[in-house]
Amino acid sequence: MTVFEQSDDSVIVVIGSGAGGGVLANELAQAGVNVVCLEAGRRLTFGDIVNDERAMDEKMTWHDRRIGEGLLNPYFPAWMCKTVGGTTMHWTATSVRLQPHEFRAKTTYGIPNTSAIDWPLGYEELEPFYTLAETKMGVSGTNGLPPLPMNNNMKVLAAGARRLGYKEIKSTGVAINSAPYDGRPQCQQIGFCKSGCVIGAKWSTLYTEIPKAEDTGHFELRPNAMALNLEHDQNGRVTSVLYSGENGAIQRQRARAVCVAGNAIETSRLLLNSQTSMFPDGLANGAGQVGKNYLKHVVLGALGFMPGEVNFYRGAQQGGHIADEQRNDESRGFAGGYQIESAAFSPLSVARIAFGGEWGEELTSALEDYTRIAATFITGEDASQSKNGVRLHGEEKDAYGLPVPIVRYEDHDNATPMRKHANASARGLFETLGATRVVPFKVNMATHNLGTCRMSENPADGVCNKWGRAHEIDNLYISDGSQFSSSGSANPTLTIVALAIRQAGHIRDRMAAGEL
Repeated sequence: MTVFEQSDDSVIVVIGSGAGGGVLANELAQAGVNVVCLEAGRRLTFGDIVNDERAMDEKMTWHDRRIGEGLLNPYFPAWMCKTVGGTTMHWTATSVRLQPHEFRAKTTYGIPNTSAIDWPLGYEELEPFYTLAETKMGVSGTNGLPPLPMNNNMKVLAAGARRLGYKEIKSTGVAINSAPYDGRPQCQQIGFCKSGCVIGAKWSTLYTEIPKAEDTGHFELRPNAMALNLEHDQNGRVTSVLYSGENGAIQRQRARAVCVAGNAIETSRLLLNSQTSMFPDGLANGAGQVGKNYLKHVVLGALGFMPGEVNFYRGAQQGGHIADEQRNDESRGFAGGYQIESAAFSPLSVARIAFGGEWGEELTSALEDYTRIAATFITGEDASQSKNGVRLHGEEKDAYGLPVPIVRYEDHDNATPMRKHANASARGLFETLGATRVVPFKVNMATHNLGTCRMSENPADGVCNKWGRAHEIDNLYISDGSQFSSSGSANPTLTIVALAIRQAGHIRDRMAAGEL
């Protein structure tokens, strides 16, 4: 096992081991670049993964204290993981590309009361990296891989969609092996994918990128290493990372460059917490943009109680999606679009998410009819608002002595007509097939955390440039969904991976040129 000295300032330090950090670290290591990866959580094995939502929640979920404001649940505002592999352990593996118009939110939509900007790169520039990401992840329907078989739930959605006139009904675009691929087995349709995958058919950096990086001899993973602070020299370049190690002792790793991929909440918190006399408001925050413009998608769920058995919990949780509404068509009464995706929820999640955990006749009757439930989870484009974001609590500290993050989110006015339209679509899918009732529900927890350190052409509008490099600090990179300039309507992981592959090439080029 490779071990680097903490005084070794030739290494690239990557903070986080999920879709952004894990991929970036492996791409660099494969090119012979020495990398130290700091991961706040522990490393699980396949033996630790069980199809038990509650048990895996305790093993994977980031339970450190956060405070939600606005529409967010005040006690647990974010679905993200604190474990090697990050949220690639919890995700349902939906891997859909953003559309060209979704990179141009300001130019395309022109909606009022928004802080929207266009990305400083377009679809054409990212397209070859999407292809590389799909190849890396084994996305169904790409690279000769067949689609995943539709489970019963997706068959219900597909039948309803056809009756509504939808055409783009797909069981492709899922990073779950539809055939043996990359040394991992074919999906066995076990179900409950958000608990992890007990056989490794679902792509996760835990058992793909991290072991491959270790095999190069240029990579060291340090689990249970919580990054606390970034240090810099008199020229303002990052020199080291302070972190709490496995035994709780404060340690310092020197660095050639630092790439932060801690998910949008932790990434912005780390930068805000790294205050010095040169950077009194935190690193890379001269324009006051760190923590601002938080995005999380406009999300709606719906349960349809069907006239026959569905058993929606069987098979891959993400059995497919319907893409017709991803387009931008403002005649619908809103800007941007949304994805209609299949979903499955355990009885516990049905109770907590759809019925707010309130025990009563409505919930008990729903659970009695659990096998007849079909479900959809809809993600829509979120409009940027500078007031939505992450800031540090003035007094309350966590177990590491860091200020607790406060995450604020309010809907934009564009969300109301979008959600109304999506609700009608979801209801129509089920009712056209004879559903006895439909239960729509909002999700007020944060999921798909994006945008708090967004990339921008103008340094006044964001935190980093189109390569994820901080505008103010030339050896500091943002390497996760924090860098998104807009949310688009698609689940973000495929785009995060594509950006990480692209960023790795940029870093290698700068190193070769002697710039880093």
